[in-house]
Amino acid sequence: MPAEQPAWVLTRRVQIGARIRDARLYANLSQVDLGALVGLDHKTIHRIEHGTSDPSLGALLHIARVTGVPITELVR
Repeated sequence: MPAEQPAWVLTRRVQIGARIRDARLYANLSQVDLGALVGLDHKTIHRIEHGTSDPSLGALLHIARVTGVPITELVR
């Protein structure tokens, strides 16, 4: 069983999720649309945006490309 995450990791995950949500909205995409474009289920997009799931590097790269927001802005 994996060790529990420190509080700062959970805080950063929520912050990154919020930036991903903002990028998606800026690109005028629904969670379903974004999921289809990056190859993820809309429920996974929801979990990433709400900080309950860690996006993979590949997912972050796809989200950055599709939304037109640099990956550095998503994870700053």
